[in-house]
Amino acid sequence: MLNFSKINILIIYFLFFIISIFSLLNFQNKDNQIIEKKINLGLDLQGGSYLLLEINSDNLIEEKIQSKVIPIKKLLKDNDINYNNFKINSKSLSLSLDNIEKFDLLFNSRKNNLVNPYLDNYRSYELGYKKISNKEIEIFFSKFGLLTINNSALKQSIEIVRRRIDDVGTKEPTILQRGEKRILVELPGLKDPERIKALLGKTAQLNFRLVSENNNEFGVEELISENGEKLNISKRIIMSGENLIDAQPSIQNQNNEPTVSFTLDRLGSQKFGRATTDNVGKRLAIVLDGEIVSAPNINEPITSGNGMISGNFTFQEATDLSLLLRSGHYRHLY
Repeated sequence: MLNFSKINILIIYFLFFIISIFSLLNFQNKDNQIIEKKINLGLDLQGGSYLLLEINSDNLIEEKIQSKVIPIKKLLKDNDINYNNFKINSKSLSLSLDNIEKFDLLFNSRKNNLVNPYLDNYRSYELGYKKISNKEIEIFFSKFGLLTINNSALKQSIEIVRRRIDDVGTKEPTILQRGEKRILVELPGLKDPERIKALLGKTAQLNFRLVSENNNEFGVEELISENGEKLNISKRIIMSGENLIDAQPSIQNQNNEPTVSFTLDRLGSQKFGRATTDNVGKRLAIVLDGEIVSAPNINEPITSGNGMISGNFTFQEATDLSLLLRSGHYRHLY
């Protein structure tokens, strides 16, 4: 005869109770399940689309180096450094200086350096330069400057892919970085890769338009923002995403408020300057792929090519808005 202690008997009853519950789950009604039994099948079991995308950041490097032209000329002018033969090459700038030593001190300064920021994570500067002759130099992105551009482009491309895939409505896609320039996309159950290629290859359409209180000569259309606000937006495009060089989250020192700082190219600076000067007090809609990303007020003319978007953001919201703005003008997926 077997003798069990009270503790052993309780453990045996408890195990029988658990086993009984799992057994009863096999007979539950599909429309009223207590626990949903679900196994997600991968590409090997249910099929689907597998894509490996690669980014091309060459155009972005050209845009970035061109964005340095005005700041460099301003640096030289403000510090009485004479220059000539200023040339814009595909991925570099070349010019002749009368005082390279003074330029070197300013160019590689860590304090308030708006031309050549110091990259703390790499302990290096964004830009470098080399002497071509006694007075002529060539300015280019450093190894780590290029790495920063590439990493930024990759993150923004992943954001583009994610937004495009969400539009398809496929469930549980896998979007992963592979190496320095590649993005892996797995779409279980979706067996039309050509459709996905066409969708991902489509340019993200970003533009800036005024919020209109009444019909104007260009006409208006009603668009809905991400927070559900309905606004009448002028069809006149003030500036497109092609004029946007960069957008980054930042903290406004005065109020410690998260904001989005953006930089425009020369043409964009001129367009934006005229529009903001003539429309102070009005709202400017930032429209991405037909949806309003943000509609901030124009508080003052923005003529320098550098602006700030504020709107009671959290830092995460400012980061996401920066990503959306940057993703709106990149066309380097292939």
